[in-house]
Amino acid sequence: MKLVVQVKLLPTPVQAAALEATLRVCNEAASWASVVAFEKDVKRNFALREHTYGEVKARWGLGAQAAQHVIKKTCDAYATLKANLKAGNLGRPGSKRYRKAVEKPIGFRPEGAQPYDDRMLSWQIDRRRISVWTVSGRVKDVTFTASPEQLATLALYRRGESDLLCRDGMWFLNATCEVPEAPLNSEPVDFLGIDLGIVNIATTSDGEIMAGRELNRFRVRERGLRTKLQRKNTPSAKRRLKKRRRKESRRARDINHKIAKHVVAEAERTGRGIALEDLTGIRERVRLNKPQRVTHSSWSFAQLGAFIAYKARRAGVAVVYVDPAYTSRTCAECGHVDTANRVSQAWFACRSCGFVDHADRNGSRNIRARAWELRRRGAPSTAPAPPRIPGSGAGRKRSITTSDARYASPAL
Repeated sequence: MKLVVQVKLLPTPVQAAALEATLRVCNEAASWASVVAFEKDVKRNFALREHTYGEVKARWGLGAQAAQHVIKKTCDAYATLKANLKAGNLGRPGSKRYRKAVEKPIGFRPEGAQPYDDRMLSWQIDRRRISVWTVSGRVKDVTFTASPEQLATLALYRRGESDLLCRDGMWFLNATCEVPEAPLNSEPVDFLGIDLGIVNIATTSDGEIMAGRELNRFRVRERGLRTKLQRKNTPSAKRRLKKRRRKESRRARDINHKIAKHVVAEAERTGRGIALEDLTGIRERVRLNKPQRVTHSSWSFAQLGAFIAYKARRAGVAVVYVDPAYTSRTCAECGHVDTANRVSQAWFACRSCGFVDHADRNGSRNIRARAWELRRRGAPSTAPAPPRIPGSGAGRKRSITTSDARYASPAL
């Protein structure tokens, strides 16, 4: 399976200036190629080369490999836009957001990522150094830092392209690695049902609750601080806003990684599969009051589900996606379905048999039961497909860590 290892570069000021100039020139060329692709309606790699390759090399002084990667990056960006439009991620056809996306060429930020192949980038992993092509010539002995686990993964499994990117003044390389995956356990002895939520991030059918109280408080505090700084609107407030950007998302990502690792480890240890709700399109289906919209939009269920999925694939744990309809209203003991069963956010009380349980734990047991029902019918389990690594990381609106692609595995 394909994973991305991100390492941090520690360039000198001279090296950083060369890298910055390279990104600026490559993205300027990509923006021009995007205009050509839009005007001529030519968005396939080899077809677009006929219209842009010579000009990109002559006008911006790029080498052959760099010019080809610039053109391919442009085509990848349009392929991503097409996929997002088809999936409805940009609204309905004719909506303002939809028209804004399709009525003008795609543009590239000056600091957008640039792909490199092995002809343009060489690694000295044991020395923690790289040699990288720039518009100023080859820059050698650029230091990078990585953990021992990352170094081992790079040394054993690095394959294909790497993306150079600058974020908040820091330089990174995202290296693609082909990591072997464990054989999929097609005969799990049971399923571990996982109920995803906002108050409780994840609840297992074993009764374990991963509460989201700390994360939700952190989000409220960050949201209040952002509001105060935006109202203040002074230079120092703007500096502080810039410094704190992405802090909330980093905290949520760290927590989701830890929860996913724990869930997959427990399923692997007990020989079980994992049952998840298929929550695709839930943001469009649910109507909320205005005070609830920010909280619901901050819910990173897709990220947590993707983390569980790819870690499960690496461990050989089967994953089943079930219909989430009425899991919170159905009694896990007698199967009675009633809106009144959900007496509060936290508690479930069956109006038929009198069964009382924590609402999320009851929901996770229903998810587990539905996974067993799918197995009884002979439906195949599912596991995430390897994240689709584009030829260019730039222009993509979805990170590989949020990929929700799946493939059919052997029937249970």
